[in-house]
Formats: sequence, C-alpha cells, structure tokens
Amino acid sequence: MTSEAQREIDERTNLTSSNKFELLLFRLGKDAHGDKAELFGINVFKVREIVEMPKITAIIGAAKGVLGVVNLRGQVIQVVDLPYIVGCQPQSGLNIMLVAEFARHTIAFAVEGVEEIVRLDWTQVLAAEGNAASGLVTSIARLDGDVDNTRLVQVLDVEAIQRRVSPTPDQEVNPTTIGPGLTLRPGTVVLAADDSPMARTLMEKSLEAMGAPFIMTRSGKEAWERLQAIEAEARAQGQSIQDRVAIVLTDLEMPEMDGFTLTRNIKQDGRFKGLPVVIHSSLSGTTNEDHVKSVGADAYVAKFAPAELAQVLRTVMTR
Repeated sequence: MTSEAQREIDERTNLTSSNKFELLLFRLGKDAHGDKAELFGINVFKVREIVEMPKITAIIGAAKGVLGVVNLRGQVIQVVDLPYIVGCQPQSGLNIMLVAEFARHTIAFAVEGVEEIVRLDWTQVLAAEGNAASGLVTSIARLDGDVDNTRLVQVLDVEAIQRRVSPTPDQEVNPTTIGPGLTLRPGTVVLAADDSPMARTLMEKSLEAMGAPFIMTRSGKEAWERLQAIEAEARAQGQSIQDRVAIVLTDLEMPEMDGFTLTRNIKQDGRFKGLPVVIHSSLSGTTNEDHVKSVGADAYVAKFAPAELAQVLRTVMTR
C-alpha cells in the first residue's frame, strides 16, 4: 500500500471523531418533468468501488428496476437501475456502476455519471421526512452550508431501495422468534435513534416483541437533547439517569449528529457514567467496527436481524 493510499484511509477514519463524513455525488438524469438533473449522494463508507458499466446479464422474472446481474471478480452481483427507481431519465445512458456494501448485502447501482466526493459535517445534513414522499431519501445535504441558494443533495436510503427491489421475507418478529424478553430496571426505557423510517419501524417491532418500553428519536442530536432533558428531570427528583434510561440504541449515519458523536458525548460525560450504548448500523466491515470500539460503544450489531439485536441487547444488559 502506498503512503498516499494509507493517508487517505487514515483521513477517512479520523472523520468519525469530528462528526464529519464523505459523500459520493452522482447524477441520474432529468426528472419526470424534464427539468435539470439533480444531485444525489451516498455515504462513501458504503461504496466498495466505482466501475464503468460492464456487460449485464438479464435475469428472467427480475423485479422492475433490476437490470440483471454482473460477474465482478468472481462475485455475481445484482444491478439496480437507480434512475428508474427514483423516476429519472438518463440523458447519456447508464455509464457508471456503484458497487455498494451495507447491511450484509452487496449490490450495484447503475447511474448516469459520478461527480465528486465531498467532505461534509453532519450539521450540514437535515432530515428529509416531510420533503421526500417516496421514502427513498433519508436526508438533504447542504453542500455550501446554511446559506441561501446552497446546492442541495438528496441522500438516498439505499437500504430501503435494496429491500424494495429484492424483498426478502422479514423474520417474523414476536416473542417466540426473538427469544427471551429484555429485562429492564422498572421505570427505565430504551432510548433509540435512527433517521430511516423503515429502520425505526423494524426497531419498534423488535423492542415491542422484547417487551421493552422505548423512546424513539430521529437523529443523534435529538437523542442527545432528549437524554440531557431526561437526566435533568431525574436529577431534580433525586434520581440518576440509570433510573430513567436503561440503554441507548443508535444508528451511525444520521443528520445533524452521527452515532459516533452521540456515543462519544455519552461516554465522555460524567452524568452518563455507566450508561451502555449499542450501535445498530448498516455500515459493515472491520473498519467500521473498529471505529465503534474507538468511541467506547458497548456493542455493535448489524442491521436488520431482530433476533441478533435482541441477543446483543440482552447480553449488554446482563453485564
């Protein structure tokens, strides 16, 4: 490995300590009204490689939006027509293939063209709920910051897209399949954070099946503010945070404040000493798991496996 390549890896690793991330920008073509081609984005940590569009083998009976499969270095990978999924029309064809890895899946997305990689602070990213009726956009990134007429990028919910084109039977979430319930101290709850509506729904079903009361938030910032408010209320009544919150369950990629920063805030604040944090993320691989350890999280579990999530929560709570 060259020193330049190692430097780039180290720089990206260090982003997790400063509430920053890198976004790969790409275009899919003009929208249904024939207007300009908007910018879309995906977290660089989810992109394994970018290649020129190879020959695709069509698969009989494939779902709409699935172009077929490719054989890439011995791995057969499904290719999704991303412009079709989001309702865009490429002007120059599907020229580039983004190979992504997340939530224990490898999938390729066909796009018209790749623009650049930009480094952003999570405070430049706002939740898209209420602005994205399709449910395929998790957030809106403001490339130039909080200024008028900033360039906007739609950050796609690639997990939702993957589940849309390749639906797999979800494990039935009930007390029988998820195992023993989660025993919490009376009066305490699980404080959870995730910006994806789909992920929140799955988490809620899992926690309900475990018999665990919870408070669900939509970002690391919202979870952090809620946690501080709960602690202040508890202290005013002569209690500690452990009398109100049993465990924090957080995603990593979230607008305004990511899960790394949320975890670090909790672990470095004396008010929350001993409060366990479990990270529940689609970002996979040893690099990301090492990042999780570096910020002091008590455990990491990959999305979306309810029984596994339940087991991890039980294990952490019995320590």
